[in-house]
Amino acid sequence: MVYAGEGVSNVALFTFGDSYYDAGNKVFLSQKKDLPQIYWPYGKSRDYPNGKFSDGHIVPDFIADFISIPNGVLPPALKPGVDISRGVSLAVADASILGAPAESMTLNQQVAKFKTMKSNWNDSYIGKSLFMIYIGTEDYLNFTKTNPTADASAQQAFVTSVTNRLKNDIGLLYSLGASKFVVQLLAPLGCLPIVRQEYKTGNDCYEPLNDLAKQHNEKIGPMLNQFAKSSTSPNGFQFTVFDFYNAVLRRITTGRNLNYRLYITNSSCCGVGTHNAYGCGMGNVHSKLCEYQRSYFFFDGRHNTEKVQEQLAHLLYGADPSVIQPMTVRELIVYPTGEIMREYWEPNKSSIRRRPSGDPYLGFSAFE
Repeated sequence: MVYAGEGVSNVALFTFGDSYYDAGNKVFLSQKKDLPQIYWPYGKSRDYPNGKFSDGHIVPDFIADFISIPNGVLPPALKPGVDISRGVSLAVADASILGAPAESMTLNQQVAKFKTMKSNWNDSYIGKSLFMIYIGTEDYLNFTKTNPTADASAQQAFVTSVTNRLKNDIGLLYSLGASKFVVQLLAPLGCLPIVRQEYKTGNDCYEPLNDLAKQHNEKIGPMLNQFAKSSTSPNGFQFTVFDFYNAVLRRITTGRNLNYRLYITNSSCCGVGTHNAYGCGMGNVHSKLCEYQRSYFFFDGRHNTEKVQEQLAHLLYGADPSVIQPMTVRELIVYPTGEIMREYWEPNKSSIRRRPSGDPYLGFSAFE
């Protein structure tokens, strides 16, 4: 692993999205005082609950560590008195792109919050810093629940509405000075333990939700290409796309075979029900807890164990060329701020990237 100071600039990290990236903002936004993520066994691998939906660190924490942010932890924006000099998490559990989520914030509201905080950093620092986004799960889970018989045209119309709003919000961040974006594609939502449990699919995934996720994901690369190709120096839009969908599928379908050492990939470590997918951390639920969380892919019904979060962070930063393109997070950091990109996202790209290239800024790659 190459850390900041070893050819990598000291930059800030800003994260936007839902519970997958929430560093604890939900705790400060909610009126409820008994949120499950502030109780054991959340945080058990770090000996204390920290408001995050995992047994320990989450992906942004590992990225923060890789770029030498102090303590390797990104602070929540809504927590008073935190040091935000190296960035902040604006992600909130239950966040969506559309609608008005209860006790949460849409992506647009998170961007608006960043705008109010923007004066804490100078423009050049914002321009060279990372902006990571993972959001959309709530939109599609809610749509499927409220529209169980939606036909293909209704699904396509909803996906278009979601991705158009996402494009608008990314455009707003760009107008505020952000120029380096890391966008994580949606997971195969139909394979989440809570979805398998609620839709009673047994060991199978619920394919209607997977189809929505795939339709959403297909629009992200072309959208970001459009931003990048229409930008001009010295305000070049730069990005990379993490194929979270296939990174997850590879692990939950071949977790044992490919040396990931993940032995249970369809049920949660913590919870109750057919897939142990409900109630982790809830005081009124007698949830079960697995003996060894590092053998599980999912910690609760929707979120990954710390072991998996660390694996994914290495893919993002390191990285596996089959799941992140057109460059790794490390490459994105060192790419000259404001310059026009030389490579773009490509559909159905081969698992072997064009490396090495003549471009001195795209010469680093690591394989899984």
